[in-house]
Amino acid sequence: MKLYSYWRSSASYRVRICLNLKGLDWDSEAIHLVQDGGQQHSEGFLEINPSGLVPAFVDGDITLNQSLAIMEYLQEKFPEPPLLPSNIGERAKVRALCYDIACEASPLNNLRVRQYLTNELDVNTEKEHAYLFHWLNLTFNALEQRAGGGHFLWRETVTMADAVLIPQIYNAIRLKYDVSQHPKLLKVWQHCNTLAPFIDAQPENQTDAV
Repeated sequence: MKLYSYWRSSASYRVRICLNLKGLDWDSEAIHLVQDGGQQHSEGFLEINPSGLVPAFVDGDITLNQSLAIMEYLQEKFPEPPLLPSNIGERAKVRALCYDIACEASPLNNLRVRQYLTNELDVNTEKEHAYLFHWLNLTFNALEQRAGGGHFLWRETVTMADAVLIPQIYNAIRLKYDVSQHPKLLKVWQHCNTLAPFIDAQPENQTDAV
């Protein structure tokens, strides 16, 4: 299995966490999103993922894009340890938590959106951050209401939702967003970052980190 990844990509980060939680052996190939005009635009990578985005994942003759699809694939192929509850209703609720982050916040503050704001629309840093923080705040406020207040986002069991949440909080902190206004989410962040699968997946611990 090979993951095409960028060290600071939140979508790549969440897949790394999932792979680690499953205890799988996998290889990583760095796709630098800034160097060489963005290596995701290279002809070789576009053959793997025509969307020109990371992550991309290859397992034998199967090639996948979209981080949540990759995570669902890993859960189905390697069901133990489970990252979704056994109950159908609870599984749907955990998936909804994942979508809250991956669909409502993450796309609006990723690199290509930020580059468009600054390079094409000439948005200054202050207004860019106001835009980013607006969407982060809406998403995190809703998650704070849904969080149980334990060590993980869904009750006391690690799930895909934690793998999606932690990279988003990492990005928020990097942008100097005040996560302390969401104490339940902050508790999950602090606990998860004591666990080896999350530590090993951290951006700074990747071989392409700069």
